[in-house]
Amino acid sequence: MNELGYEFKNKSLLDLALTQSGANSIHNNERLEFIGDRVLGLSVADLLMDMYPCETEGELARRHAQLVSTDTLGQMARDLGLHQRVRHGHMTAGRTKHMLANTMEAIFGAIYIDGGFDAARTVIVNLWRDLASRDVVAPKDPKTALQELVQQTAKGALPVYEYGTGRGESHNPIFHVRVTALGQFAIASGDSKKAASTAAAAELLKMLANSGQGN
Repeated sequence: MNELGYEFKNKSLLDLALTQSGANSIHNNERLEFIGDRVLGLSVADLLMDMYPCETEGELARRHAQLVSTDTLGQMARDLGLHQRVRHGHMTAGRTKHMLANTMEAIFGAIYIDGGFDAARTVIVNLWRDLASRDVVAPKDPKTALQELVQQTAKGALPVYEYGTGRGESHNPIFHVRVTALGQFAIASGDSKKAASTAAAAELLKMLANSGQGN
């Protein structure tokens, strides 16, 4: 793919990486996604170690989590035009981002098998270096930011998360989470408990900021 800056020797690997299980239950990209996730994680970790030699493990971990998140991968896939090339079955709007993120990982897995780790790492570094350099200070995820705010304001206190039962179809569950802190609460939904709780924390941070209780 020209967009990746990599030419596949075995074109069938690229075809497989672009095939979701919904399109073919046997010959699909799930195994490539499995190895690609590991290749991406190590490559981005190596990049961050090189770019931020003075940061702590926690700071590097926050950067890493953001850079390999579903949101980042999904957007990268769209930027590369993969949403126009991936083959999939019936896909609800809420799952499209995850489908694209999985395809992005499968592409990296395919490059790894086709050309080795160095080839895959080169592609990933070229795609991710600009993203990795955008934040001067390591980002904090909403749950960490909310916890720190609450502990600063009410020493010893912690946000309280209440998890509702997952609903929706088995292949597309929806989770609801309510988070309470500093006398206010927010409710959010997501396709996992982690996604829902992160969204709820982000919403509560906005509410606290609007009420003058945020940083």
